[in-house]
Amino acid sequence: METRAGRLSPPEWLLKSLRPQTAPVPWAAVARAAVALAAPLAVGLAVGQPAYGALVSMGALSGVIGDTADAYRMRIFNIAVPQLFGAVGVTLGTLVYGEGWAAVGVLTLVALVSGMISSIGAVASVSGLLLLLNAVVGAGLPMPGPWWKAPLLLTLGGLFVLVLTLLAWPLRGRLPERAAVVGTYRSVADLLEAAGTAAYDDKRQAVTDSLNTSYDLILARRARDHGRRSPLVRLLAQLNVLIPLLEAAPAAHRHGRASRRPEIAAAVRDLADAVAEDRRGAPVLSLPEPEGPADRAVDTALRHAAAVVGETTDAVRRTSPDRSPGSDGSPDSVRKHPQVDDLLGRPAALRIRVRRAARSVLLSEPSWRYGLRLALCIGLAQGLVSLVVVPRSYWVALTVTFVMKPDFGSVFSRAVLRALGTAAGLLVAAAVLSQVPRGWWDVLVMVPLAGLIPAFTVKGYAFQTAAITPVILLLSDILNHQGFDLVLPRLVDSLIGCAIALVAGYLLWPESWHTRIGDRLAQAVEDTARYVACAFGAGTQDRGERERRRRRLYRDLSSVRSEFQRALTEPPPTGARAAAWWPLVVAVERIVDATTAARVRVDHGATPPAPVEAADIEQQLHELAEGVRSSEVLVEVRAELEGDDEGVLAPLRQEVKAARAIASPGRPV
Repeated sequence: METRAGRLSPPEWLLKSLRPQTAPVPWAAVARAAVALAAPLAVGLAVGQPAYGALVSMGALSGVIGDTADAYRMRIFNIAVPQLFGAVGVTLGTLVYGEGWAAVGVLTLVALVSGMISSIGAVASVSGLLLLLNAVVGAGLPMPGPWWKAPLLLTLGGLFVLVLTLLAWPLRGRLPERAAVVGTYRSVADLLEAAGTAAYDDKRQAVTDSLNTSYDLILARRARDHGRRSPLVRLLAQLNVLIPLLEAAPAAHRHGRASRRPEIAAAVRDLADAVAEDRRGAPVLSLPEPEGPADRAVDTALRHAAAVVGETTDAVRRTSPDRSPGSDGSPDSVRKHPQVDDLLGRPAALRIRVRRAARSVLLSEPSWRYGLRLALCIGLAQGLVSLVVVPRSYWVALTVTFVMKPDFGSVFSRAVLRALGTAAGLLVAAAVLSQVPRGWWDVLVMVPLAGLIPAFTVKGYAFQTAAITPVILLLSDILNHQGFDLVLPRLVDSLIGCAIALVAGYLLWPESWHTRIGDRLAQAVEDTARYVACAFGAGTQDRGERERRRRRLYRDLSSVRSEFQRALTEPPPTGARAAAWWPLVVAVERIVDATTAARVRVDHGATPPAPVEAADIEQQLHELAEGVRSSEVLVEVRAELEGDDEGVLAPLRQEVKAARAIASPGRPV
């Protein structure tokens, strides 16, 4: 009986996708969503134009979905920019409403553009999504004339969300950026507290994610700020001085004694409190006496961080928060070299980043590949409903659009979760449409339904779909007055859209089910080999270059982790292959840590290794990368690495041997 029950149970990859994520409910976002979607309905009813109110609420729904940033300046871009693309989309859709095959052609072209620009970044991804979604809605629903009225009403809804979001800006100011930096300090404290224990690897990943978030928030604010008196200079400097401490952490984990004592983590938490309260004045540190190179590295980095956190603006300036790679850090130098990104200070000039994005979209193979996949699916969906009578057929293309977002997760699992979430949402919609009379009752019902969207979004895609579905159906009912008759056709349309996405957007593209995760991992191994060369080769004197390589490498490894975690939700064979390769991802991260620890020990008094030792390790990593890139089967390969067993590179050699023993695709030697 147990065997039979096991066969009937859902597969593990589906259960993993259906488990709600552990995340706190964003109560402020819940309140904003309730007001943003219910208030326009109330105004529309009050002035005798409920359809206008429903359109404004639809625009607000787009703003609620796009409000995913923390910093207020980023929220302006995350909400306002996509609304402009949404206005263009609904205009194009309205112009081809009822035009049959002309609508198919226009929506297919819009899908191509939408898919291609989605590869640029987060804001562009949401913009492409709204461009296509609103074009589909405009082509499928009758909009009030003249042509400019629908885009205006939808844009007003998005701007209403933006206004509600920015109401707290005068009171909160730079609080999101400061909170992010404080969170990074606390994650570093947790990392040092876990040094020497099995919990270290998980804590290090948490530090990487937190540091990436903090830099993204602050550098987004600094993009147009070339002054040294910006209020963010101090926060940026306080974030920058964590880099030496993070470099010292792997050495403390492997070799430290005094640096593992609780006073170290407590001191970092005290610095986090000082940053949170913006305290001035050097804090008093009570640190244990260093007992070796690893301890000296932690002690030096921690004292320097304490000096920067507690001192005045002049001390902050000495940390060079505005230094650009390859420059002297001055504003004039940055202006002379605007094409240079500063991973620890300032992004390149806006025109340079726009030029890069345009080149990436037009010349990138992944950009064209995704654009063509999305265009094919939308063309099939719109062509199908042009040939077959499907009531309110726009829902088919809407489903395809939501499912075909690879930067939001696996296409296969999203199609399955979309169908399940839609079915759950339709149960709620059926109760609402059958029992709630039209009019002011719609406003009262919209308040809790809208609030559920941000509350369920943080739990997972299926939960978000279940929350959004009744809201969209309620707004559609206000526009079309179909009532309960909307429910069953929407389920059929969703299933058709999911089927199109699965067949035309997944199964027909071998890259979907023959995962490319090996390529990303191979590139990470290649970059690790270059990092070893940079740390112990001819360029070891350039500490700034080592820092930049290490930061880029950790960020890339974080992306590789995310890609593997996404692949784990795929059905076999992709999910099974990702699970088999996962230990190699962890092994590569440990190699980077061991390299950093060795370099830090050398910088603080340990005997440097012989050049041939580092070159041998680098060669082994290049061979491992080539094997990962050329095979999908994991085969153990012996790595004969010789060197001083008591030398500084001994732990690094052990990690490389372990990586090759875990997974070296290719022919055993």
